Amino acid sequence: MFIVFFLLGMFFFLFPKYLQFKGTNYQKASGNTFLRTLFNTGNYGEYLTFSKLEKLPGHYRLMTNLYLPKKDGSTTEVDLIMLHETGLYVFESKNFSGWIFGDEKNKHWMQTFPNKRKEKFFNPIWQNKAHINALKTVLGTEYDRFFKSYIIFSERCTLKKINVTSSNEKVMKRNNLITTIKKEISNSEKLLTRQDMDQLFFKLNKYTHADSSVKDAHVRQIQLKK
Repeated sequence: MFIVFFLLGMFFFLFPKYLQFKGTNYQKASGNTFLRTLFNTGNYGEYLTFSKLEKLPGHYRLMTNLYLPKKDGSTTEVDLIMLHETGLYVFESKNFSGWIFGDEKNKHWMQTFPNKRKEKFFNPIWQNKAHINALKTVLGTEYDRFFKSYIIFSERCTLKKINVTSSNEKVMKRNNLITTIKKEISNSEKLLTRQDMDQLFFKLNKYTHADSSVKDAHVRQIQLKK
């Protein structure tokens, strides 16, 4: 009997989430299945951000998990890009809980948990700058001024003390994303035509859906840097 109730509970928990998932284009864009998304914290955070951006009006292209080449022969993984008529929006997703402390100028930020445990993590603004630099290398200098950096944290965390002074760097929780980006779009000039966006999409598309060898090599290079 316990097993029956457990399975029914799992069904009622998973089925609505499955319907929401299938109502987006995330699987097509990322290659991640429903279960691989739901039970991977990083993937799930990217999916939630992707699904919010999909609701924006107008013509734009969303791309996820791009493995871009770096000058040293390694790769950098870009979580999410939105190609929009007002620019190239690059998102770094941090699906974290706890209290978050950070400064734009510091190499490491801090995550503090309720049990007082603390963990350092690499400055996500610097991380996203590396992503943007890799994109500039691939796309060329003509797009240098088009980039906009967004660091997106989970609603489960508290941005306790975050110091950011650069106007082109945005750090926020996911529930503030749409309001913020709509405001930026409305205050920005149009830089790209629909044809420009489509051309950029096709140019970058070869860096998506990386095979396991590329992903494994990327993980190894990260581990070597620790």
